[in-house]
Amino acid sequence: MVKPVVPADANSSSNPGYDDRVYDYNQCKPLFDAVWSGDWNKAKEFLTLHPNAIRARLPSTNKIALHMATDLEHEHIVEELVQLMSEEDLEITDIWGWTALAFAANRGNLKMVECMVRKSKKILSIPTGTSNMTPIILASLNEQWDIVDYLYSVTPLQDLMPEKGPYGAGLLRNFICLMKFGNALKLIQRCPQLVFTLGYDGAFPMQGFMPSAFPSGTRLKFWQRWIYNCIHIERAISDIHVSVQNEGNEERNRMKITWSVAGFLQGLKSNLLELLGINRIREIKQAHIQSLELLHHICELIKHSHSNDYVVPAIFRAIQRGMFEFVDSVLQARPDLAWINNQMRRNPFMLATECRQEKIYSLIYRLDKRKRTLIATSGDTSNNCMLHLSGMLSPLAKLNNISGAALQMQRELQWFKEVETIVLPWTKEATNHDGMTPRELFTKSHKELVKEGERWMKETATSCTVAGALIITIMFAAAFTVPGGNNSETGFPIFLHKNLFMAFIVSDAISLFSSTTSVLMFLGNLTSRYAEDDFLKSLPTKMIIGLSTLFISIATMMVAFSSTLFIMIHEQSWIVIPMIFLASVPVTLFIGMQFPLLVEMYISTYGGGIFDKKVQSRA
Repeated sequence: MVKPVVPADANSSSNPGYDDRVYDYNQCKPLFDAVWSGDWNKAKEFLTLHPNAIRARLPSTNKIALHMATDLEHEHIVEELVQLMSEEDLEITDIWGWTALAFAANRGNLKMVECMVRKSKKILSIPTGTSNMTPIILASLNEQWDIVDYLYSVTPLQDLMPEKGPYGAGLLRNFICLMKFGNALKLIQRCPQLVFTLGYDGAFPMQGFMPSAFPSGTRLKFWQRWIYNCIHIERAISDIHVSVQNEGNEERNRMKITWSVAGFLQGLKSNLLELLGINRIREIKQAHIQSLELLHHICELIKHSHSNDYVVPAIFRAIQRGMFEFVDSVLQARPDLAWINNQMRRNPFMLATECRQEKIYSLIYRLDKRKRTLIATSGDTSNNCMLHLSGMLSPLAKLNNISGAALQMQRELQWFKEVETIVLPWTKEATNHDGMTPRELFTKSHKELVKEGERWMKETATSCTVAGALIITIMFAAAFTVPGGNNSETGFPIFLHKNLFMAFIVSDAISLFSSTTSVLMFLGNLTSRYAEDDFLKSLPTKMIIGLSTLFISIATMMVAFSSTLFIMIHEQSWIVIPMIFLASVPVTLFIGMQFPLLVEMYISTYGGGIFDKKVQSRA
């Protein structure tokens, strides 16, 4: 028989299901060896002789045989052990406070989970000792959704109520964080109070939303955005089961062929959609629709709540991460939240300015002028107003989304000038606790960025000036050394009356004039004083003109070269066509390297702006 050893510090209250006895490991080693190797016959023989050994523990981890079998995923041994154990035995925890069900849920083994839950429902609500998570929360964190669905179906609603602890709120936050919005909506509909309850990690469920859950936080390429807008999400249609009876063999064969063809076409369609990425884009849009539906449901709940504890950390977190839809919906549900402050005594719009979230900042235009002024002129703990915050350097993550230090400086100026338009005149000269006005703070914060912008502009201008000067030299010389030469009697070009010769002359002239303009613009950039405000319009305009004319000069130079080839060797097209193809390579390379920068610079300088002032005012 297994001889029990009763330790002095044994405490059954800390180990549910344990009867104050620790069994000698050496005597029970055959049981653990059998479980380790997956040999149920040997384990069964030992337990037949020593039935109480089923509760024997490993000395280092306090695990029992069921813990070991579950961790090793020996399903048949787990089923047999569960049959031999009592409900209290299933509540035994190891040194870290984990039950066997917690191990099974963490492993994602549905068969073992079902086996244990059928034996005891009490273990559903036993949290782990270290992380304070119930089995369903563990399964959700590991995205074991089949386990989650099963545990959710058998977990009593009372166990998820706020009165039972943070587990329901923690599960809700996990659903939101992992973008299982359908599950989250069902849980909220069953227990709305979970929205206002702290989870096991000290966070409210509303803090689980991620930027990727909303359109504003999802970056798609232009063609992906087009597909996204074209996709129409319909309500799910239940599977239709058709039972065909009393059909002849011929009819059944015909239907089998039809189903086979339909299945083949459906598979071909699925593979094509997967290859083009359409399925992925559809999933993204589906998640966005579900998240907005869930957010709308939550906002309906918070409309009737007078507490801010659960929503303040969520809205400030959303502002920092640029979740426009979240902030917009919450402020529409609770307009009074526009006046709340964080620990630095900064309101939502001040934080949006600090974090350079232009979409969220634009919501300030919903307010009337008086409210906008009050919000913009309020000071934080350092007496910084909104204009001071716009004078601080943008977060590095936001700057890195903009190409080149010059455009980064331009964006910073656009922010400063925009905030200047809504503050009172005296605010421009107001000082913070460091005795600095907003403009002084801007100059100090952006000193290095100005230097980097100047260096970037000069390096770009120098490189382009060299290219432009070479084109001027080539095209000027080409105008006087025309293809075919001149008539010795008249002095006119021999091919003067050919259409291709006129194409050569026109393209040569355009290339010469545009390259000259380009060089002059870049020289203007090189000799600029590079004051802060020059980065707003003056310097970008010169760069836009310079790059545009340089592109035109390169393109027309290639046209002139191609025209010359056609004139000289038009009868040998097998040489001319490949040469013209090669002539297009420099133009293509230039477009690939510089054209995106040119477009970005033009939009940033002359586009509609980054702020949406057309937000409809609230009555």
